[in-house]
Amino acid sequence: WLTDVLPHGEVRTLTSRVRRVVAPNPGPMTGPGTNTYIVGDTDLVVVDPGPAEPSHIDAILACVDDRLRFIACTHTHPDHSPAAAVLAEATGAGLVGRVTADDRHQDLTFQPATQIEDDDTISGSDWTLRAIRTPGHVDNHVCFLLEEEGMVFAGDHIMNGSTVVIVPPGGNMSDYIASLRRLLDYDVKVVAPGHGELIPDCRGEVEKLVRHRLMREAKVAAALDHDPRSLDNRKVDGGVCLTARVRLDVGVVGAKEVLGALDGEFLDAINVFATAVVAFAGVAFRILVGQNRALCFDYGG
Repeated sequence: WLTDVLPHGEVRTLTSRVRRVVAPNPGPMTGPGTNTYIVGDTDLVVVDPGPAEPSHIDAILACVDDRLRFIACTHTHPDHSPAAAVLAEATGAGLVGRVTADDRHQDLTFQPATQIEDDDTISGSDWTLRAIRTPGHVDNHVCFLLEEEGMVFAGDHIMNGSTVVIVPPGGNMSDYIASLRRLLDYDVKVVAPGHGELIPDCRGEVEKLVRHRLMREAKVAAALDHDPRSLDNRKVDGGVCLTARVRLDVGVVGAKEVLGALDGEFLDAINVFATAVVAFAGVAFRILVGQNRALCFDYGG
């Protein structure tokens, strides 16, 4: 994680329009904590209010007083949106974002009156946020572009210091790559990620991430194809799927190649609708692979 954040609860001014408060939820998946952004001067929007941690909510309320008009959430994972309902009740601010199916990893308290659509905007006296739908990390993910500054609030679409987790059914690798490229259709100068510091070169970051994902996909696919003896059953035409099972404890030919392709990172960029389970000490490593990237399990590599 690349970060120069202030202690939790302290407000940092990033630009004349944007301030940031970091939630007290640091960890392997959240880095220093979830970034909550406060945009505007006289009428405000909070982007990704974070977890419903009382000290974090108090810090946000102290910053917005009676000026909060909107609460925008990039998605409904529990580190990004649960504070929204509490803030809305306290301030009367409207909720902005999208919901998705309950996969036991969503914040069900986030219930906007309407679902925001592509290129919808909300605005205040000195700011305009444009919604850019970016499914991939999860299917209800939305980035918000601050048009006056070319700053995109990226949630978990792009993070500083780590790649993002993509887990079906809500996560979709093909959608994720397409959504990364979609940011290049907008005048984005800087990325404000959900975790970690600002990223100044959006185009360079997007191109790097796409290269990385496709490279990882190619390495895993090549490792699986390296020795057919590691394939225990069907190889079907038309991109249906190929099942590989590697016993980590018995040194079946192909295990080292697969683990080498993972290169010490968690499972990343396996080429399609994927179920991947890694277990240690002899449990099977099973990957379903096909020619499309309809779905992919990616644990942050």
